[in-house]
Amino acid sequence: MSTENTPVDAQTRADVQSILDRPSAQVLIIGAGINGIGTFRDLALQGVDVVLVERGDYASGASSASSHMIHGGVRYLENGEFRLVKESVQERNRLMKLAPHYVKPLPTTIPIFSTFSGIVSAPLRFLTHKQGKPKERGAALIKLGLTGYDSFSRDGGTVPRHRFVGHKKTMQKFPKLRPDVKYTATYYDAAVENPERLALDLVQDALATGSHARTANYVEAIGADGDGVLLRDTLTGRTFTVTADVVVNTTGPWTDETNRALGEATQWMGGTKGSHIVLDNQELFDACAGGEVFFENNDGRIVLIYPLNGRVLVGTTDLEADVNEPSVCTEEEVDYFFALVKHVFPTIHVGREQIVYRYAGIRPLPGHGDTAPGFVSRDYRIEQTPFAKSTKTKQLSLVGGKWTTFRALSEHLANDTLALLGKTRTVQTTELQIGGGKGYPTTASGQSQWVKRHADALGEARMRDLFQRYGTKAAEVAEFLASSEGDAPLASLPHYSTGEIAYMATREHTVHLADMVLRRTIVAFVGGLTQPVFDELASVTASALGWSDARLADERALAVETLRFLHGIELEAAAPATAPARNAEKATAASAA
Repeated sequence: MSTENTPVDAQTRADVQSILDRPSAQVLIIGAGINGIGTFRDLALQGVDVVLVERGDYASGASSASSHMIHGGVRYLENGEFRLVKESVQERNRLMKLAPHYVKPLPTTIPIFSTFSGIVSAPLRFLTHKQGKPKERGAALIKLGLTGYDSFSRDGGTVPRHRFVGHKKTMQKFPKLRPDVKYTATYYDAAVENPERLALDLVQDALATGSHARTANYVEAIGADGDGVLLRDTLTGRTFTVTADVVVNTTGPWTDETNRALGEATQWMGGTKGSHIVLDNQELFDACAGGEVFFENNDGRIVLIYPLNGRVLVGTTDLEADVNEPSVCTEEEVDYFFALVKHVFPTIHVGREQIVYRYAGIRPLPGHGDTAPGFVSRDYRIEQTPFAKSTKTKQLSLVGGKWTTFRALSEHLANDTLALLGKTRTVQTTELQIGGGKGYPTTASGQSQWVKRHADALGEARMRDLFQRYGTKAAEVAEFLASSEGDAPLASLPHYSTGEIAYMATREHTVHLADMVLRRTIVAFVGGLTQPVFDELASVTASALGWSDARLADERALAVETLRFLHGIELEAAAPATAPARNAEKATAASAA
């Protein structure tokens, strides 16, 4: 969605002003997806004078369209990407320790319907990277792959080894599975329950290092200007230039487009579209037995079905896509998902009335020619190119990357940037906990004790809600709430309060109403964005940010169109009548009667 026509009745934002006050830096990072944010944090920790800009909201592009998985990529073994698998499983294990408030272990089960299928075709796919005729993988091949996966996965007992069970035990645990299932194989990966909030934690970690780290969302790079980058604040339309010794392009699928805007033609990217739907289906939720069901469809696409935040996430597709077109989950893809669910759970009804949310995005994959989408490398590389006509400024561009490896990738990209600056690393991130993961108690008893210790002002029930949403940063949120006048539960959403929405609006770089409903909260994702909830969130956000009536009307309209077009959520843009207006309407109606 474009932000060309966004409201302009606000003064220059503090985030933008901090850049305007000092429009130069050692490093300018363009693109605040998870990899740009991770690199920003890493460089900030090294004391580098670094600026991060993003044309949309933080983690609102490709990073917002993930499968919510932190995984090693067991199928990448068949692609021969052993380095990536090893790094991925190590980072998966690491993130469960560094961000335990959002990254949780997830048992993953593969239903298997044959014993030896794929033994011949899989090696051919490995050698040629062509899809060929789809062939289901049998137990022998999956056993071989998971044994190799375990060899990469072991890390002090972080996750158990995989296990195989036969038909009888499978049906006892998964009674809704297809009755012709012969075996199931279960291994462990991890889920990231709220990826956008994890990204925000990284942003806040960077800013906490000092004034040498500055960032602004809704600021886009529109061209080169001497040794600097010409930027535009999409909220006000104001343009300004920031000079830097090193420019880092982390715009994901849009890397080539960004480079063209900066005057350098590249053709590195070739991402594919992935789509997902979120279902409110208790029977399907229960059928997953607390874990992900994962398999490869007969067209070679990976399929996942798993319970998440009280709903069921179903994905994903792998289609060629144009980065200049909005990514939407189509009705054809919905039909495809329903067929997949029926393929595994034939007796469970799924229908469009159960869809509470849908989304799609383009993976930041490299160009792949005639290589089948499933075999396109998920690994990353860093390219150095000239920056425009400058003889001073250097440029790096990231090609590829995924959620799971963002910390290791950011370390690599930061190291390359430090080398260009003639600097060396002073702080390691391998054991550095993230945001609300700092001091996070990992046992149930430890979590209960933490809540009790911090519950004085708000009470245990309220503190428990905050702890679940923010991890140990809940203490900071609670302090804000305790000092807020008139903090009260929302009428439409009592697990949130007016003060908490004000905290997210004023402390977490909220610019648009869509930021609040889509990324600061997960209300839309879980199907909780009813009209009353939307109206109340809009009103409280507007009050916290000092929006005029005209600005609020524009924000509501923009959010409603975004929700409808990209996520299949239908709401009314018009604000509800105020109480005096409703009373006047009633009086008029009564007198007319």
